[in-house]
Amino acid sequence: MKTILHTIDTTGPGGAETVFMDLLTCLPEDKYRAVVVIRGKGWVYDELRRRGVQPVLLPAKGSFNWRYLFSLAGLIRRERVDLIQSHLLGANVYCSLAGLLTRRPVVVTFHGTVDIGDNERFKGLKFGAINMGADCVVAVSRSLKRELLSRTPLREKLTTVIYNGIRVAEFRLPHSDALRRQFGWADDDVIVGSLGNVRSAKGYDILLQAAAELKPGKRVFRFVIAGQGAPGGLYDVLLRMRADLELQEHVQFIGFCDQPAEFLSNLDLFLLSSTSEGFSLATIQAMAAGLPVVVTRSGGPEEIISHGENGWIVDAANHKAIARALERLDDDRGLRTALAEKGRRRAEDTFGIDAMLAGYERVYASLG
Repeated sequence: MKTILHTIDTTGPGGAETVFMDLLTCLPEDKYRAVVVIRGKGWVYDELRRRGVQPVLLPAKGSFNWRYLFSLAGLIRRERVDLIQSHLLGANVYCSLAGLLTRRPVVVTFHGTVDIGDNERFKGLKFGAINMGADCVVAVSRSLKRELLSRTPLREKLTTVIYNGIRVAEFRLPHSDALRRQFGWADDDVIVGSLGNVRSAKGYDILLQAAAELKPGKRVFRFVIAGQGAPGGLYDVLLRMRADLELQEHVQFIGFCDQPAEFLSNLDLFLLSSTSEGFSLATIQAMAAGLPVVVTRSGGPEEIISHGENGWIVDAANHKAIARALERLDDDRGLRTALAEKGRRRAEDTFGIDAMLAGYERVYASLG
């Protein structure tokens, strides 16, 4: 049996965090033992406990915490860890260094471009550490791999692509009218949903502009955004923008959703309005739920969707194109049904959790 240490930077909800937990809890128990390290309590901690996992809490405050690094290395030795698996930049750097200290193989996973921005402090040093200590760098899409190689000094021979996967069967729920009843919407209103935390890359400002574009139309479109948004900053900007556009009755922010399958079962259409996506877990969840999806050309989605076949792709940051696409799918029931059916098959055939697990297991086996 191989003991794997799993760790991630963050403690709150999100797509990367979901993949982190699915990976460590779904690998075959007769082949792998998991040691799980996180930096504090929060949604990830609670969800791990719900899944029967007791994580080790190692705080890592500050820009670089030597005490954390040495504690991590000590834990690796005590638990006789055979392999280290990390997610997101901070954890990837620490684990690469811990791998050098303990002489253990290290697999690091990147989930998006937020970690490779031009303003990232000490980016060269951080990725230099990964080059030295990591044995494999996983990108969750081919477009993200290209971005990593073009914007960082990562060595290409270290990199591979493993798509994120989901438990497809969990998203086969009957249609629900819970949201329609909650907000008092008419039976013929079109409910469009987006799933993802409130941050700039999600393009929710573009969504608001698209909603304003559709407001005078013959059909009533209702938008629901499910995702964590802390008061202040961008969230407040979006609320002010919603008020300025007089969309309070047309766009609802419902906060973090811990039941994505139930949320998606309420929708007529799914919209991804992002300007940048490493992959898009929410898109494959929506496809698995049998929804027609409209996505933007933002990186990862182009590898999930074939335009006009299993979904609809529009240019990013183009609210008029988004509005036209939603109108088109609402008007053409036959197209909407065909996209939904082929999208569901695409999610089942390519993005099931078994395919993701097999990809990671191949990597682990190659490292001894």
